[in-house]
Formats: sequence, C-alpha cells, structure tokens
Amino acid sequence: MQLNCNTVKKPRFDLQAPFANARKSQQGVALVVVLLFLVAVTGISVWTARQSMLAESMARNQIDQEAARQAAEAALRDAERDIDNAAFGTKMTNASCARNSSPTDDEGINIAEFSTTCTRGLCLKDDTSYKDTNWKTASTSNATVAEPWWPTSKGGLWNDDEDTKPGRVPVDSNNCDTFTGGVPLGTFTGVPPISGVAKQPEYLIEVFLRKHVRMNVDEAQVTSMGENANQWSTMYRITARGFGYSTRTQVVLQTVFFP
Repeated sequence: MQLNCNTVKKPRFDLQAPFANARKSQQGVALVVVLLFLVAVTGISVWTARQSMLAESMARNQIDQEAARQAAEAALRDAERDIDNAAFGTKMTNASCARNSSPTDDEGINIAEFSTTCTRGLCLKDDTSYKDTNWKTASTSNATVAEPWWPTSKGGLWNDDEDTKPGRVPVDSNNCDTFTGGVPLGTFTGVPPISGVAKQPEYLIEVFLRKHVRMNVDEAQVTSMGENANQWSTMYRITARGFGYSTRTQVVLQTVFFP
C-alpha cells in the first residue's frame, strides 16, 4: 500500500492587508470630530465669559444704584437740618449761604421765602395747581401742569445748570440770593460733599398749610406752635435726588417733615 504524502501547504496571511483596507476607508472623520469638539468648547467658553460679564455689570449697576440712594438719603437729612437751622439766622460753618439774615422766633422757614420758581430751593404751589397737575401732558413747554420735583423734561424745577448755583467744591457764595432749583448738599448747612459720585445730591422743599395736622393718632395737639386744632400747621415736603457714579443713575426720595 502506497501512501500519497502530499505536502500540506500552510495558508499564508497578508498581515498588511487589513491595515491597507483601513487606510482606504479613512475619510478624515477624526478631524471633523475634533473640530466639532473645539467649536463646542469655544461656545461654552464664550457663554461663560458673557455670563461673567453680565454678572459683573449687574453688580456694578447695583452698587451704582445704592450709591445714588445713599446720596439721596443724605440730601433728605440735609434739608431737614436746613429747615431746623433757618431760625438761627446765621451762616453755618463751611456753608455757602445763610438761610435767614437774622434770627427769628419762628420754627422752620418763613412761608414768605417760598416762590413759584423755587428760588433758593423753596417751592410754592397752591392747592388748585396741584389738583390740575397732569403727568401725561407735562413738559418743559407746559410746566404749569407739573409739580416742582418732577424731572426737568416733565416741567420740573430742578435747574440742572450748576453754574447758576452756589459752589460747594470749592465753597463760594456766588448766586446765594438768586439761584433757583435744587439745593446742592451742604449749601445752607456746611455738610461736606460726598466723594465718588458724578454730581452732588440736591433737594427741593415745598410748603403746605393744613389744619388738624398731628404727628400720630395718639397726640391731642397739632404739631405747630399753636394750641388749638383750628390753627394752621406748617409742614414741608422734601424731595431729594441722588446721583451714582454716573448722572444717568438717579434715585429720588421724598418725605414730609414737621419742624
């Protein structure tokens, strides 16, 4: 018996073939993925930067608003001191002007000092005129229907021309008897100016005569010097506006004051 011993041929594998096929199938997909990833990272970075800038801007605006509010508060207190000190009739230390030329026995500011043009910051408007005020129609050309403390664009009497008012930095007495509009901080009291704000706060004082005016429901006597409830009582409405680090940032506060 003869065996046919044929040589068994081992299969030969081309180890380079798979890699060659892989190279043929590559079409730059990895580059596209990397580019998309970079675009996504860039978008997230830009969004984060914008959010950070927005938060910083909001914080800056809030600080600016708070500075204006505190300035307006300072002007309110300054106006109250102005009313209380008027009876002394003397010029306060570091003040630009004196409210009265001589001492008086009256509390507060004499009503004769008030005018319809808000001379020296003292505004007078009769009750009928207050009743006829109209915000919608008020303007610089129609100021008769405006209240004194309204914005200048609405016929208010603040007078934004600083050159017509007494100076505070440095202190001078120019225009003390003739200026109109808002009273800069410290003009009659000598309070030092506020640093860091675009413009010093200022105030207007309006006078009202009322009967039966009491400080609270527990008081049985009117707040004026009178002894009976039929006597006219004097009260003042103070409106103050403060400025922040920019004149575009304004806060207006208002209070009623009894001397």
